[in-house]
Amino acid sequence: MVKIGSGVLTARHGLNVPAIENITSEIASLKKKGIEFIIVSSGAIAAGLPKMGLHERPSTISLLQAAASVGQTSLMRAYEMAFEHHGIIVGQILLTHEDLRSRKRFINARNTILSLLDMGIVPIINENDTVAVAEIRLGDNDYLSAQTINLAGADLLVILTDTDGFFDKDPRLYPDAKLIPIIKDIKSEVRHLAADTSTAIGRGGMKTKIEAADMAVVMGVPAIIGSGISKNTITDIFAAKPVGTLFLPKQGGLKSRKHWIAYTLKAKGSIYVDDGAAKAVVKGGKSLLPKGVVEIRDSFRAGDLISLISPDGEEFARGLVNYSSKELSEIKGLNTKEIEEILGYKYTDEVIHRDNLVLMVG
Repeated sequence: MVKIGSGVLTARHGLNVPAIENITSEIASLKKKGIEFIIVSSGAIAAGLPKMGLHERPSTISLLQAAASVGQTSLMRAYEMAFEHHGIIVGQILLTHEDLRSRKRFINARNTILSLLDMGIVPIINENDTVAVAEIRLGDNDYLSAQTINLAGADLLVILTDTDGFFDKDPRLYPDAKLIPIIKDIKSEVRHLAADTSTAIGRGGMKTKIEAADMAVVMGVPAIIGSGISKNTITDIFAAKPVGTLFLPKQGGLKSRKHWIAYTLKAKGSIYVDDGAAKAVVKGGKSLLPKGVVEIRDSFRAGDLISLISPDGEEFARGLVNYSSKELSEIKGLNTKEIEEILGYKYTDEVIHRDNLVLMVG
C-alpha cells in the first residue's frame, strides 16, 4: 500500500508530473518481480485549484468539492499516462467513510480491489471528496491508506511525503533535526513530536501519518514514512536499504473484523463502567454486562460503535453495543436476569459481547 501525499504530487502550477512518473516507474519495475501495489493518492483538490484560479485551499465545502471534481480527472489522467508507458492499466476507486462503515459495502470494495489485482491492474484509491462532506472536513488520506490495509489485506504501508521520514523536530524549521530510523513503539511522546504541519494545499501533517502508521502496526503490518521527492525510495525499501522511518509491527495484530471495529467505525457514544467491569474486560477477556455500567453518554442505537470509559476517564475499549442508550439507561447496574423484567424483553445478556470488543490499551 503506497500512499502519496499532496506535497509530493503537486507543483507550483498543478500536478508534479515528473514525481508521478518517477514513482510509477519504480512501482512498474517492482511489479514485474511479483509485488502487488495499491496506491492511495491525494492531490485531486490540489490539482483542481490552479484550474479554478485559486492559490490556496478554500475553506468552504462547496469550493473544496468543486476543486476535487475538476482535479480528479487530471490526477487520474496523469497516472494513466505514466503507467501506460509500462504497459500497466490502472483502476480508480473513490471511497467515503460510509463505504468503509457498512460491512457489506466494505466487503464489496474489497472484492473489487482483489479482482483488479488478480488482473494485474493497479488500483488507485482516493476519498470521494466531491460528495463526502464529513470526509473533507475531518478525514485524511493518511487514515484512508491505513484503513485500506484492512480492506485489501496489504503486507506493508508506505507513506510518501515531502520529508525524508519522521524527525525529532520539524526539519523545515530546525536545521539540526535528526531522522529517527526505527520506531518500535508509538508512544505518547512520539505523538507529541508529530506536530500538525498541514499546508495551504494538503491537509495532513506528520500527526496523521503517525496515527496511520499506528493503525497499521496494530494490525501487524509494518509502516514506512519516506520521501516521495527523492528518487528510488520505493526501490530502496524493497532492497532493504535504510530509507525513511520504519515502524515495527506489533505481534499478534488485530484480525480484519476487529481492526474494522476499532479503526474504521466512528463511535456514537460512550459507556462509563466501574473498576470491576474494566478489569473483567481488559484482564479477563470478558463481555460487558449491565451490572458494570455506571453512566451512558450521548444517544445511540443497538449495533452502534461505543467507547468504553474506565473510572479514571480513559477510553480502554470499543465495541458494538447490543442495546440502545435509552434501553441501557434503564438496565445499567442490574443483573442480567433483571433485563427482561425491566424492559419486557431481552436481546442478550451482554451489553457488548467480547467477540465485538476491541481493547484500545496495550
